Parts: sequence; C-alpha cells; structure tokens
Amino acid sequence: MDCRQTEIVQSLMTSYHKVGGINHVDCGALPSKQAIASLCEALLQLLFPGFFSEDAVSSQDLELITHEFVASIRERLKTEVRRSLRLRDGSGNHHEEATRLVCAFMERLPSVRELLQTDVQAAFEGDPAARSYEEIILAYPGLEAIAIQRAAHCLYSAGVPLIPRMMTEWAHGRTGIDIHPGARIGSHFFIDHGTGVVIGETCEIGTRVKLYQGVGLVARSLAQGQALAGTKRHPTIGDNVTIYAGATIVGGDTIVGARSTIGANVFLMESVPPDMIYALGDQEHRIRDRKKTPVTQSAKPASEASPNLPC
Repeated sequence: MDCRQTEIVQSLMTSYHKVGGINHVDCGALPSKQAIASLCEALLQLLFPGFFSEDAVSSQDLELITHEFVASIRERLKTEVRRSLRLRDGSGNHHEEATRLVCAFMERLPSVRELLQTDVQAAFEGDPAARSYEEIILAYPGLEAIAIQRAAHCLYSAGVPLIPRMMTEWAHGRTGIDIHPGARIGSHFFIDHGTGVVIGETCEIGTRVKLYQGVGLVARSLAQGQALAGTKRHPTIGDNVTIYAGATIVGGDTIVGARSTIGANVFLMESVPPDMIYALGDQEHRIRDRKKTPVTQSAKPASEASPNLPC
C-alpha cells in the first residue's frame, strides 16, 4: 500500500503547530553537527601534525600546511560561532565578536599542545603496554577525548555557547568518554582504557591524575535541576590521585586529597584526606592511610586547598 504522503505531511504540520519547543523555524541556522565534526577532525590534524592525515607530512611543507589548516579552521569556525551567538540572543550577525573569539581560540592552541604533550607522556609512563608515543596518539581513546576537551574548554571559558558541548559530544561518540568542556583538568592526565568515563562540568582535576574505565565524577541527582546551574556540583580531585574502574565520586563538596587512591566500584559521597586508600572491603567502604596500618570506616574532609588548575 502506498503511503498517503499528503495526509502524513498535513499531520506533521499540525504537530509542528501544536507541539512547541522542539521546532527551530524562522530563527536562523543553528551550528552544524557535520561542520563541528569536520572541525574536530581538522583540529586533531593541527594539534598532532602527521598523525591524523593519510599522507606523510614533511618538515619542509609543515609551515604551508599549518597556514592552510589555520585559515580553514578559522573561517569555518567563525561561521559556526556566529550561529551559536545568534542562538544566544536571537539577533545580529555577531561578525566582530565571532572573529575576536575565534582568533583568541586559535592563539591558545600552542598552549593546548603543551598540555597534550604532558598527557601523552603520562600515558606512556603509566601504561607498561604502551610501546611508543605513536601508539598512544593513534590508538588510545583517552588521548583523543582529552585533546578535544582541552580545545573545547578554551571556547567554553571564553563564553562561546553550544559549540564546546558539540565538540566533546563528538569525541564522546567516538571514544565512549564523556568529558564536559567546563571541567578544569591539570597536566599529565591519563585515562586508561576509558570506556564509560564521565567527568562533569564543574569537576576540578589536579596534575598527574589517572582514571580507569567506568569512572564517574558526577553531581548528586537533586530535584532542583536548573536551579543548580552555575554552582559547584562535581568533585575536586587532587594531584597524583588514582581512581580505579567503576568508581563513582559524587558532589561538589567532595574532595579527594592528593596522592590518594580510590578503589574499584566505590560509591563515594564524602571527602578523602591526602595519602589515603579508599576501597571496598567486607561489604563496606574501608579507608586506610598509606603510611599507617589501622583501618577506619569513615573519612575526614580533606583540609588542603583545591589544586591549582589552568583556566
């Protein structure tokens, strides 16, 4: 039986008029998911020259290739940023503001590369299965996820709407690792295996932190919903912390002190002091000072300040 196309169209038109909130009509173009995906791929090529392109890159051609990538990314990103800014206030073409924001973003990319070099180093030093930097850059999903997040964080911190989330969701779809662009992450960050890792918007992570698969750094599920927007909802992780697979750490007041270890499958809603091991044992959580032998069943709030993190 042939579809009754006219009736179907009329029924959908009725739905469009009746069901609001999920239509975007007569409002100008939104940022394109396809364009953002293409920009993320181009950014990876710019951040890791020679790794994400099919052809070999010679040092003689590198400056010319970089000129071409910078010009292409700048112009394409300006278009998407203008669209996102229009979505913010519903008016104007925002050409000058988009140009300023994109130029500032491009100027921060060398600093992003410096951080990424520490992430590659941390992965190589932290995984005895790694044979080379090349293997980490080409085969480790955690490195790709953090590369896009670090770039997206630059746009997020500059106040660009929507696009940073689209970038990290592109990486999420490819890697299974969900890092909000608002998260503040220090140097030498390593996500081992990676699948199922979730890092929330207001999470703060210090230097030389290592996470395994399935780790969640998340907010408490509270009824206030949007009323909590802009508040510190996600945990703070100190320097040199290791968090094993399946652990979930919850809440903006929760601080994991420096050099502590969180065991697998722990559900943690309280702060852990520095130099502690917090793990499952005898069907309950147990905490042990690395330097002492006694075991206690609760942790005192960490007294040290939050780690010094990049903006």
